[in-house]
Amino acid sequence: MSPAPERTEPSAAERLSRNLAFAAITALFLLCLMWELWLAPTGRGTLAVKALPLLPALMGLWRYRLYTFRWVALGVWLYVLEGLVRSTSEGGLGQWLALAEVVLGAIAFTACTAQIRQRLKAAKAAAATGATEPA
Repeated sequence: MSPAPERTEPSAAERLSRNLAFAAITALFLLCLMWELWLAPTGRGTLAVKALPLLPALMGLWRYRLYTFRWVALGVWLYVLEGLVRSTSEGGLGQWLALAEVVLGAIAFTACTAQIRQRLKAAKAAAATGATEPA
């Protein structure tokens, strides 16, 4: 079994995209909870369960897990779709919260895809120079 590759220090662009993704997912998590439990609850607030899949995402983003950035970039579209549907079917505060969900989802997707591209580009460059690839 080969030893784990040494982790190189992330570039400023990688730190920015990671921090932006982490902030957007954190804000999306808090928005989902506040929306369904306090601001404009639907039914008995059971829709707050939709925030739970974002918890493992937060842990993976915090730890720079490339796999997490990949599945978050795909999974965040479920939140965007929900926001689009509810922004056209609800009125008042619920409509604005749904639009915020769409914006946060788009920001998270953009930041995650930027992180993925930067990390893959860095790994390709490291492989070409014979250096260890970033984890």
